[in-house]
Amino acid sequence: MATMATTAGENGSARNWTFLTNHGHVLLAIARNPTARLRDVADEVGVTERAAQAIVADLEAGGYLRRTRVGRRNEYTVNPSGHFRHPAEADQQVGALLALFTEESADKPAEE
Repeated sequence: MATMATTAGENGSARNWTFLTNHGHVLLAIARNPTARLRDVADEVGVTERAAQAIVADLEAGGYLRRTRVGRRNEYTVNPSGHFRHPAEADQQVGALLALFTEESADKPAEE
């Protein structure tokens, strides 16, 4: 699991924050690996397995994911045409975000 950058709070305490929500991180993790176990997704995102299950349920209910049972495992299909939920971005599809963090990163050469 990667460490987050911290920002000094008003009283000198450190605060962690990110630009993407846990829902966004889970969606990206599944888009990168549609056959990942939720335990692995949870570890990658930095949440509990129970939280990852709840997030996947939210994403399924919202139409962003579809779960298919394959043997003893789940396989996920991401719906890139789903729209962002916040009114400020509701005219944009999540596929653009997914492409930014999945397809483009696969095209970049590894840094040495």
